[in-house]
Amino acid sequence: MPNIDRIEAFADELTAIRRDLHAHPEIGFEEVRTSGIVAEKLTQWGIEVHRGIGGTGVVGVLKGRGSGNKRIGLRADMDALPMEENTNLKWRSTIPGRFHGCGHDGHTTMLLGTARYLAETHNFDGTVHFIFQPAEEGLGGARAMIKDGLFEKFPCDEIYGLHNAPDLNHGELAVLPGPAMAGADFFDITIIGYGAHGAMPERSRDPVVIAMSLGQALQTIVSRNVSPNAAAVLSITQIHAGSAYNVIPGEAKLAGTVRAFSDEVRALIRERMRSLCAGLAAAFEVEIKVDIRDIFSVLVNSEEHCKVVADVARTVVDPAKVSTRSNPKMGSEDFADMLHAVPGAYFWLGHDGSVPVHNPGYMLDDKILPIGASVFARIVEARLPAG
Repeated sequence: MPNIDRIEAFADELTAIRRDLHAHPEIGFEEVRTSGIVAEKLTQWGIEVHRGIGGTGVVGVLKGRGSGNKRIGLRADMDALPMEENTNLKWRSTIPGRFHGCGHDGHTTMLLGTARYLAETHNFDGTVHFIFQPAEEGLGGARAMIKDGLFEKFPCDEIYGLHNAPDLNHGELAVLPGPAMAGADFFDITIIGYGAHGAMPERSRDPVVIAMSLGQALQTIVSRNVSPNAAAVLSITQIHAGSAYNVIPGEAKLAGTVRAFSDEVRALIRERMRSLCAGLAAAFEVEIKVDIRDIFSVLVNSEEHCKVVADVARTVVDPAKVSTRSNPKMGSEDFADMLHAVPGAYFWLGHDGSVPVHNPGYMLDDKILPIGASVFARIVEARLPAG
C-alpha cells in the first residue's frame, strides 16, 4: 500500500533533517537547537508557531479549508537520552553522553513531514495542532506543557502520537485499545545506619546488610501482594554504598522503578514499600527514608480512536500488517497524560533492525519516516474531511 506520493517525494529531505537532529541530540528541557529547527521549518511552510510551551515545547497551528471547528492534535517528542552512542553511523552523535537512543529524532521528523504536506495541500477542514514535546524521558515534559496551558491555548477534540518499534517488522503497525502502556513510579530509598570498621561489625548498624534484606523483601510485593491477574513490575536498578574495603558505611541507597497498568495496583505497591521500609527500620534500629514519585500515568487508548488509526493505517501499509491485538507494554510514555486530558490513540510503527531502544547500538530505519508522516496526514484528512 502506498505512502502519500507528495511526502515520498521529499523523503530524502526528511532523512537529512532526521540525521542532523541525530547528530546533535539534546536531553529533556535542553532542546533549544531542536525546537529552533522545528520552529524554523514550520514558519517556512506558513504554519503559525508558538514557542516556549512547557519550557522548550513548540506548537504549530494550521487551519484547513472551510469553516470547520473540529481540532486534532498530533504529538511528537524531541528529547534524547543521557547515554553514549555505540554505532559507526556517519551521522552519529557529536555530543558526548547524549544519544537519540529512543528514536525521538525520527518522531519529530515524521511530524514535520506531516506538517509540510498539510501546509502544502490544506486538504482538510478544521484545525491541526502540531505538538512538539520536550522531556519525554521521565522528566515530565507532557505535564509541563499541560500545566502551561497546552489544551486551553490549543484545544483538541482528539489527539494522536506514535513510537517507532524495532520489535515489529518494517511496515507493521500496532495499536491497542484500553490500557496500552504501564504507569510508572521512580523511587529512592536511603538507609541511614551507623558506620564502623569492617573488622568490627558489632559496632555498626550496617546499612549494607539492611539494604540486602530490604531488596529481597521488596521483591515479595508483586509475588505476594499483587493479584496474579494484575501485571506489575518492581525493579531495583541502583545500589550505592561504601567507599573502602575495610569501612562499613553509614548509608546505603536503593533506587528503581515500579510499573503497573492500574493506579490501584500502583497505590498498593507504594503502601507496601513504605510499610516494609518502616518495619525494617524498626527491626534494625535505623532510619529509612522513602521517596516514591509518580512519573508516568497509565496510557489508555480510546477504542474509537484506535479504530481510526487502524483504518487509516490500512490505506498506507499492507492491511495484513496492521494489528489491534498487540500486547500491552510494560514500558511507559508520558503521552499518557495528554490522553488523560483528550481522547485519542498512541500507536507503534515497526522498522528494520533488531537492536532495542535505549541500547547504545540502536539505529532508526529512515525508511519509516514517510510512512509515519503519511499515517498522521491520513488521520487528519479522514477525521477532518475537506468539502
